[in-house]
Amino acid sequence: MKSPLNIISVIFVMASGGTLALSPSTKFLKGLNGLNGMPPLEPAPTPVINGGGDHHHQGSSVLVDKNLDDIFEQNRLWKADREATDPDYFKRLGAGHNPKYMWIGCADARVPANEIMGKDAGTVFVLRNVANMVISTDFNVMSALQFAVAVLKVDHIIVCGHYDCGGVRASLQNLDHVPPLENWLRNIRDVYRLHREELDGITDPEARHRRLVELNVVEQCINLFKTGVVQRRRVETYKSGQEYTTPRIHACVFDPKVGLLQKLEVDFHEYIDELHGIYDLYNVDDEYE
Repeated sequence: MKSPLNIISVIFVMASGGTLALSPSTKFLKGLNGLNGMPPLEPAPTPVINGGGDHHHQGSSVLVDKNLDDIFEQNRLWKADREATDPDYFKRLGAGHNPKYMWIGCADARVPANEIMGKDAGTVFVLRNVANMVISTDFNVMSALQFAVAVLKVDHIIVCGHYDCGGVRASLQNLDHVPPLENWLRNIRDVYRLHREELDGITDPEARHRRLVELNVVEQCINLFKTGVVQRRRVETYKSGQEYTTPRIHACVFDPKVGLLQKLEVDFHEYIDELHGIYDLYNVDDEYE
């Protein structure tokens, strides 16, 4: 009996003229993927014909770095470089987890949190998703937030959007992107609805996109203020008499074209003062900062 791997795998055969032959099962799957004009379920692999320089694959077709050998080699080089410049680096890294920052950012590959912030490993607790959303029904977001605030007791939560955000661009299209992605994007459409007058007044499409990126960040920050775990921690730190209440919530935008991280000038009191009677879960004698 053939293994599942053999049944669904593509069989590359070097024939005259470099042609490729597909197994019958692969042809069947390919037919299903193209059914009713739907896009393929997974991209077709692009074979690369190796020359005689690679004795392991001489005369065969393979995918480039299909085993991620380069990734593991770069890890070894990174480890060696770290140990050469700081022999105790990994001892400190393995001694405990005590980050001061939580980063809620987009999953876009151009927005690596630690590198953008200039912070080392161990300093930033990172959560990333499509378009840096804080959605109350998302267990991943809410669980990470609870852990960061109630257990790690981070001092700062940074919500960072970025210009040229694919999720924000998709939300501006009157298209069904198909669930679950469409369900997710609907939350960005809701941000547009809340700020429709301002956004409709921006005639340049790119300027409108950039402004929606910013407004989406602001609304996700407000969503953080609504949560019980953030309110509870801020009341606790206010009553403890420390210098300022935590966690502090910061709205930021990164521009991948120039590499700059910018803090949005937002007066959150202006946004949330009128919402206290709706979303406040805890009462304090005085307004806390």
